[in-house]
Amino acid sequence: MSEARHAGGDPAPTRLRRNRATEVCGAARRRLNKQLTAGMHVLPVLVVAVVVLVDVSGGAGMVWLPLLAAGPALAATTNGPLGVLGAGALAAATGAALGVAHGVPVHDLAAVQSALLAVTAASGLASALRGRRERVLAAVRSVAEAAQQALLQPVPETVGPFQVAVRYSAAAAEARIGGDLYALVPTPHGVRLIVGDVRGRGLPAVGTAALVLGVFREAAHDEPDLLSVVGRIERSLARNLGPDDFVTAVVAGCPRSGHLEMVNCGHAPPLLISASGEIGAVETARPAPPLGLRALSGQAPRLQRLPFGAGDQLLLYTDGVTEARNTAREFYPLADGVARHVCEEPARTLTALHDELQAHVGGRLHDDAALLLLRRQAAEEHVCAPSGTGSALQTAASSAQRVIPPEWSRMP
Repeated sequence: MSEARHAGGDPAPTRLRRNRATEVCGAARRRLNKQLTAGMHVLPVLVVAVVVLVDVSGGAGMVWLPLLAAGPALAATTNGPLGVLGAGALAAATGAALGVAHGVPVHDLAAVQSALLAVTAASGLASALRGRRERVLAAVRSVAEAAQQALLQPVPETVGPFQVAVRYSAAAAEARIGGDLYALVPTPHGVRLIVGDVRGRGLPAVGTAALVLGVFREAAHDEPDLLSVVGRIERSLARNLGPDDFVTAVVAGCPRSGHLEMVNCGHAPPLLISASGEIGAVETARPAPPLGLRALSGQAPRLQRLPFGAGDQLLLYTDGVTEARNTAREFYPLADGVARHVCEEPARTLTALHDELQAHVGGRLHDDAALLLLRRQAAEEHVCAPSGTGSALQTAASSAQRVIPPEWSRMP
């Protein structure tokens, strides 16, 4: 437990100052990007103004006039075709006025105006093509959002006696969908959930994620035993995946007995947060292979039973969270982040964690990242646990040295 709260070996105040500095730098970087984007719209006018100022102050004649072509060229990066034409007209009018004022020969002035006209036409075409690409990208993103809603169905904030929150970020920001997966479904056998990570990225990973989620949602309702749910997923993947493909996942459920059951198939250990605030990783005594590789290893997953009392929380995540690095190549300290931000509102906790994660990496993740936080409400304790077990379960979960005591760690 102490390792989870103080991972990394650095003193807590030092890590806190470093994380705060990272957050400040990330926020400043985002503000600067917004200011630069806004300034790009007026940059063509500033270019023309600078050329006029230099020409008037120095009286250089034709020397600076060709620089007026930078106005419509820059306008093509942020403005539409009309904006480019406006910048080109402004540059042409300015060039003509300066040329006449300095007595520039007609053929030289005509050459400058022809160059301005050519640059304006090319920039207008480039602006039109850019606008078309942006519209196509917007259409693709809308389709991706619809696909994500169908694949990763929204999770309600409250399911029975539980509060739930989810945060998901795809590495391919333009697509908004990736290979990480999650689902939570209420079933006759209690609430069941899955968080997993498909090997690879892109459309093949999305297809595998869709397969896993489809089988899970079906099996979660049909199978009374959690190991049977995992077995259904394993058999489906064995028939449909290639020899090098696999899925790491944690499948969990809360049966009517009030305990939390869990099967970990090669995935990162979830974090158990007791009502008293103690945090620890739920490690498995005998690691199981990822889904899709059981036939190669011959090892079957084991079922764990954890006490899950009123106010306890369980955080499941993918490696895109814990393997996120900052500019100093330091991993994001998830356990420390949870200790700083955990509260009785899962949505608020995950929002703070997600914002801190984004600040840690500078605003752009390089891998898909998913977070799912499950909290049992104190007011609904009688729904999910027998009377009198809540305090005993909280006492066991708050152990400072171990998350899974031997007497209740695994089913036979």
